[in-house]
Amino acid sequence: MDMEKVNSMDFGEFVDVFGNIIERCPLIAAAVWSQRPFSDVEDLEKHFFAFIDALPQSGQEGILRCHPDLAGRELQQSTLTAESQREQAGAGLTSLSAAEQLQLAELNALYRARFGFPFVLAARLSNRAAVPRELARRLRCPPAEELRTALGEVKKIGRLRLADLFGADPARL
Repeated sequence: MDMEKVNSMDFGEFVDVFGNIIERCPLIAAAVWSQRPFSDVEDLEKHFFAFIDALPQSGQEGILRCHPDLAGRELQQSTLTAESQREQAGAGLTSLSAAEQLQLAELNALYRARFGFPFVLAARLSNRAAVPRELARRLRCPPAEELRTALGEVKKIGRLRLADLFGADPARL
C-alpha cells in the first residue's frame, strides 16, 4: 500500500483498512480520515497518536478497555480480532500450560482491579515468559505512571500494525 492510495480512500474504505490500528477503535480511524492528505506513514501515525493524546483521561482509559486480556477469555473463546490473535500467538500465549493460563488470569484480574482497565502490552515485542513478569512489575506502578505506560504500549501496537499494512520496518516509523 502507498500513501497515494491511502489519501484517495473514501471514508468507508479508510475505516475498514485502519479501523483496528488502535484495538477496536474504528472511531479513531474515522476521525483521522478527515486529516488527509498524509505525507507519509509517519504522518499518518502522528495523527492516530495525537488523537489519543488529546483525549481526556476517561477517553484514554476507554481506549485501554477496548483491549483484551492477554491469554484471556477472548483468546480461549476465539473472539479476538485477527490482529490480536496473531500478536498473542507470536508471543506464545496461545500455547500456555494450564498453570501458566491460571497465573496470567490471576495477574490480569489483579491488574484490572487496581487500574480499571486491562493490562496492555505489545505482545509481538515480548514472549510467554516475559509477559507475567512484566504484568507483575507494572502492578506495582502508580496509576498515573501506569496509564502513560499502557498508552505507550497502545502506540507500539499501532506502529506495528501500520508497519504491517505498509510492508515497512516498524523501527523506521
